[in-house]
Amino acid sequence: MNPVINLLNSHRSIRQFTTQKIPRELLETIVRAGQSAATSSHVQAYSIIHVVNQANREKLAELAGGQSYVASSSDFLVFCADMKRATEAAERAGAEVVRGMTEQLLVASIDAALLAQNIAIAAESEGLGLCYIGGIRNHPAEVSSLLRLPEHVYPVFGMCLGYPDQNPEVKPRLPLATILKEDYYHDDQDADLVAAFDDTMATYYLQRTGGNKDSNWSQQLKPLFTSKLRPHMKAFLEEQGFGVK
Repeated sequence: MNPVINLLNSHRSIRQFTTQKIPRELLETIVRAGQSAATSSHVQAYSIIHVVNQANREKLAELAGGQSYVASSSDFLVFCADMKRATEAAERAGAEVVRGMTEQLLVASIDAALLAQNIAIAAESEGLGLCYIGGIRNHPAEVSSLLRLPEHVYPVFGMCLGYPDQNPEVKPRLPLATILKEDYYHDDQDADLVAAFDDTMATYYLQRTGGNKDSNWSQQLKPLFTSKLRPHMKAFLEEQGFGVK
């Protein structure tokens, strides 16, 4: 395989970092690489908040569910879906802008995710480690207030960046046959494939934790559909001007 594919296949989430700081020039180079990601109609509907203030880092770590590496990593970025800049530009160009469309929410969220993944790949190519922080959405209103996000901007997720101080194994992924479907959606083999994958993940968790974690993929999913539902997001997004039409 070529080096790019090898790099992609070696991704791990890093949650322990050395005290070494990422040079500002390198950070900006990585962000510029992120800007080269695909973007819907060249809208570039995203902004990144580089959180430097340590007190704010500590507060974000708390708001994200007590994830200490938000505060201890070299750098912490908050990726925002941002329709403010583009709609205002269109307005200045003479358009009678329509705001608050669900499509705008989708475009901005997808743009932010594509930007972030390019940044992740660029960072890993430079020997850095990273961890996405979806816990930013645990308290999105408080995060938005702390970061002074205006209407038509919302925090999608965060990203810890730094030099790794751990070397975890690569986490297995679902069998290709469960996600790559020819011509039509068919799932006649999915239950068997998922059962086999559960066995793979059970072994992975036992090995990674020295026998202290007895779980599998399906078991790990349960909270996502029972308790970790973030029902506050709909009202929050509407308050921020997203997804109401």
